[in-house]
Amino acid sequence: MVSHGHQGTTSSALTRLNVKAAHLLGVPPNGYGNLLGLSPEYLDDDLCRTPTVTTIRIAELSTVRTPWTELSALLAQQSGIGTLGVWDYLITSAATPLEGIQDASTYLATIADVGTDTLTIDEDGDQITISHVNGADLTHEAASAIHAFVLSLCQRRLSESAQRRLVPVNVALATEAPRRHDTLTELYGTRTIDFEAPVSSVTFLSTELKRPNPHAQPGLSAVLRRHAEQTLASSIPLHNWLDVFRTTLASAQGETAPTLSTAARRMAVSTRTLQRRLDEHGTTWSDEVETLRRARVTRLLHDTDLGIDAIAARSGYADARALRRAVQRWHGTTPTALRRTGRVATTPGIRPGRVPGVGSGGIVAQKRSSPAG
Repeated sequence: MVSHGHQGTTSSALTRLNVKAAHLLGVPPNGYGNLLGLSPEYLDDDLCRTPTVTTIRIAELSTVRTPWTELSALLAQQSGIGTLGVWDYLITSAATPLEGIQDASTYLATIADVGTDTLTIDEDGDQITISHVNGADLTHEAASAIHAFVLSLCQRRLSESAQRRLVPVNVALATEAPRRHDTLTELYGTRTIDFEAPVSSVTFLSTELKRPNPHAQPGLSAVLRRHAEQTLASSIPLHNWLDVFRTTLASAQGETAPTLSTAARRMAVSTRTLQRRLDEHGTTWSDEVETLRRARVTRLLHDTDLGIDAIAARSGYADARALRRAVQRWHGTTPTALRRTGRVATTPGIRPGRVPGVGSGGIVAQKRSSPAG
């Protein structure tokens, strides 16, 4: 099942990798530091997903400083195993490299924007081809760097799975040939590189990818697939400013009621600017706080055994009476009845998994349904 909510965003891990490359290339931080989703509060949170346009902009700024071939090599150099989280280990922990890259294709959404990126695996006789398509609107240089990097990343993870360097039979890039090929030759370990191909791809011998992983652990792949599903289910896509604000508001709530000044400080704006931005998005501070409280109270009633007084205190209400009035207004019933029936309201703009102390469930996969495990 594919979640459209993840489209338009990439993982914070992938964004951190791009930010690191930009820093190493000397790209001035003031050129990208204010982009949506780059505040440390979100960038360092593996559950937050950065807007794709932010990641694209960083790549474009980086290709102004260096040729796209050098950027792709730098990204590959900085992407050690674990850099991209569970996606890396889906490949390296599978029974064979082929099974690993198939899982990586299925759960591409854990790192990339599946609205623009696809990763496909095709077997033809004694060869297996991994193809990458990126349909995002970005400059030629940035697109070329991304294509070259993704193919190199796949090759690197497959080699780590096989415990030896796998040299491709052929590499094809959907880009014009650069002036110099030496960086790409070193990156892939081969001179067999075609340019201006319809689709970027890397091809290996089938025997190389079907050979058993010498250190595979039975059952581990199933565990990693479940972890990938949970990661996607609990992720927080930051599509726009309002998403960022709501994530900030939820994190500011904690054990007490959030305040306008606290939220404004975390957003690095004045209270007046914050209120104006909310108005531009068709909402108000009081409406957002009410929505957050409703989601929190309903979840705590449904998923915990906390008493009414404790829930009132955690949700910013003066006492249990105030909480009861609020629940009556929202649901037309009492907190006790709501807890007994287990009826959870669907609240726009608030992801239940982000209510402190409460988890969420769900499955997101890209190409096939999750294997039973």
